[in-house]
Amino acid sequence: MALLHPFTSLLLLLAVPLSWAADQSPMLPGSLPAVPPLPLLQALQVRAPASRGWQVGPASGQPLHYMLNLYRRAADHEGRPRHGRSLGTNTVRLVQASSHGGPPWAGRWYMQPLTYRLEGQSKAELLLRATVVYLPSLQLARGRLLCALELAATSEAHGVLLSPAARPRHGWAEADVTPYLVPGNGSAGSLALRHVCVRAGRAGGHDPPVAPSHPFLLLYLNDTEAGLAPPVTDPHRHRRDTGTLAHDLPSYLREQGGEKSDCSLRSFPVSFAQLGWDHWIIAPHRYNPRYCKGACPHLLRYDYHAPNHAVVQSFVHQLVDANVPRPSCVPYRYSPISVLMIERDGGILYKEYENMIAESCTCR
Repeated sequence: MALLHPFTSLLLLLAVPLSWAADQSPMLPGSLPAVPPLPLLQALQVRAPASRGWQVGPASGQPLHYMLNLYRRAADHEGRPRHGRSLGTNTVRLVQASSHGGPPWAGRWYMQPLTYRLEGQSKAELLLRATVVYLPSLQLARGRLLCALELAATSEAHGVLLSPAARPRHGWAEADVTPYLVPGNGSAGSLALRHVCVRAGRAGGHDPPVAPSHPFLLLYLNDTEAGLAPPVTDPHRHRRDTGTLAHDLPSYLREQGGEKSDCSLRSFPVSFAQLGWDHWIIAPHRYNPRYCKGACPHLLRYDYHAPNHAVVQSFVHQLVDANVPRPSCVPYRYSPISVLMIERDGGILYKEYENMIAESCTCR
């Protein structure tokens, strides 16, 4: 049997979890693929939907279009956050509204009560800012639909008309609702608004009633969770091998012209479609964590940024005792990655994960 390169063997071992190797029962409907323990994939697996057949649901149309534009302003096509991005935070969550009440149309007026549920918020996510995004004007065949937002009246307070926080961007207006979501202000895990529109146009116009899109809530959050905890393994969830991720590595290396000898940065792209995750991860389409591989030179150059200890260790290996190992080739600098995904409840989440892409190598 042909011998595999040590690095290939290592990835093959990592790509097939021990729990799967011990129980190779056939995959059942609703199971998830086995995931190689790359840090980002472990973090995302916690947020994965319950099954491959899970439907996107309400996370489509205008909310999805809005979040895609936000993502493109904040990150490039590989998911690297752009310099000078203005989000001011590492997490943005879009919350869809649930509507209730009777028929919204009454003559020229449209009035729809909306409720935004916030019970699932993690304690590690600190709220920095909250806005409700809506279209203040909608073109009709014979006029326009003019809309506004109102904080729902309660037994303790009258309704409050919400003014846009800034000039509308690409037709969208944002109303700041941060004060109404501060703990202790009576939000009780939800926000109740009323979407009010009036049909304005020429006299005698008879436009058919048009249901405007529901406004959506944007939560700008600072995720303070330290590090990335490993995913909780569900003993009742069966797994399957991805089939192509690690097993394609030898051919991938051959296509790259063989293996290099010096310590350097190597590419290893992973497709979310390859993992069966493309139905809920919107962007980026691929994740290239990269890795460092190769022999550290006898004389460590300045561009390796090797610590003094590694320099001394290299000399000891060469001149004093060959049993002392040579310095190892490891990543030196990392960069974050931004991911846009659909959550289990149909909301949309933008999140930046730190230290997920190796950018340079060193010898230690």
